[in-house]
Amino acid sequence: MIRTVGFIGLGNMGGPMAHNLVKAGFAVQGFDTVPAAREQAAAHGIVLTDTAAAVAQGADVVVTMLPSGPIMLSVWGEVVPAMAKGALIVDCSTVDIDSCRKAHGLAAEAGLMSLDAPVSGGVGGAAAGTLTFMAGGAAPAFDRALPILQAMGKNLTHCGDDGAGQAAKICNNMILGISMIAVSEAFGLADKLGLSRQAMFDVASKSSGQCWSLTTYCPVPGPVPTSPANNGYKPGFAAALMLKDLKLSQDAAGGSGANTPLGAAATALYDQMAQAGEGGRDFSAIFEMLAGGKA
Repeated sequence: MIRTVGFIGLGNMGGPMAHNLVKAGFAVQGFDTVPAAREQAAAHGIVLTDTAAAVAQGADVVVTMLPSGPIMLSVWGEVVPAMAKGALIVDCSTVDIDSCRKAHGLAAEAGLMSLDAPVSGGVGGAAAGTLTFMAGGAAPAFDRALPILQAMGKNLTHCGDDGAGQAAKICNNMILGISMIAVSEAFGLADKLGLSRQAMFDVASKSSGQCWSLTTYCPVPGPVPTSPANNGYKPGFAAALMLKDLKLSQDAAGGSGANTPLGAAATALYDQMAQAGEGGRDFSAIFEMLAGGKA
């Protein structure tokens, strides 16, 4: 039975995720290098430790939520040796496949169970406890992780062996990046042709153009009141993070020999957006870049 969870990375995503574990009745001890994140975590009932390794003391499970593969591997290098044999370590970061598989190797050498379980759903999903988890690793590791994953998310899929969760996340977000550009281009063309945005939405959302980037995250103000377009493109999911995921997809495509011309084009467009200083805005703000002006 899982009683104590260690959580490393208490930022915009990790903080709410750890808070949901507290609300579910787990004892949570956490670590982050950012003072503001530490303060907020403490206010939500998370017991703070002085080092990443100290999080492992007495923890049945350790969860990491970190910004990159190298950082994740560095943290696992500290934490894994401090964990008790047979304990479970779960990485919820979005990282490259190679780093992911190296992390599983570190855990196996130390006699630990491990899972890569990146998430989809953004900051809103993290706060609401409705994240989608796509997990890679041995079936017993997934089964053991279920109680904590269920406390943080609603849609849980075991995708396969080590690295399968990261593979699913990278492929899913490549679809998302491409589809947002397609929807943005369609609205830009509709504007030029004199079609109202509401009419465009009403038709496409009920016909073959229907997709999540349109119906849930519409990139123009008006049709979907809860989309970032109606809040000045405040993220949400920042364009810089979309670019990170698209770059991961292209690294994976190059390593596997997959042909992803639309993925490459989407990566180039989001890189252009970031180079223009717009990386902190929601990724749906690419509509303005494509349309050549404000939405």
